[in-house]
Amino acid sequence: MTISRDESLALLKQYISNERMFAHSLASEAVMRAIAERLGEDEHEWGTAGLLHDIDVEVTNADMKIHGLKAVEILSEKGYKPEIIDAIKMHNEEASGLERSEKFQYALAACETITGLIFATTMVYPDKKLASVKAKSITKRMKEKIFAASVRRENIMECEKIGIPLDEFAEISLKAMQEISDELGF
Repeated sequence: MTISRDESLALLKQYISNERMFAHSLASEAVMRAIAERLGEDEHEWGTAGLLHDIDVEVTNADMKIHGLKAVEILSEKGYKPEIIDAIKMHNEEASGLERSEKFQYALAACETITGLIFATTMVYPDKKLASVKAKSITKRMKEKIFAASVRRENIMECEKIGIPLDEFAEISLKAMQEISDELGF
């Protein structure tokens, strides 16, 4: 049984009240859908993983030792596909205690992480609009370790494990977020 986007969105709203976290979830969904399209994967499944990957972040107080594990419980109870649940569990290796090994897992880790770098890059532009951001700015900021220091660049680089070079990955991700910039408030 496939769970609709509307149902997933309603579930997310039950667990996420922080506006920035909600925007991050929407951005992650958009990027995952775009990457799934590029790779010929299931856009709905990949988008759902992007949308719901942080569903437990407020419940767990962002404790990286358990973040993702509560999501497994929530999504299992609701009947989400095991592949979606697995990718969500594996986006935080610290809690799972396992290393990512599947394309879906690498994609979610890379996609959800690049959204943070794109948001941070947007904030240094004078107009603070996604429409103004260029992909080259994102790849340039990747090299600046002090910029958005909490963004795990090694996760973003997992794009190469799914066969997409960083420049192309940044371009696809930025475009996906620009297409929903009104929803994101940027």
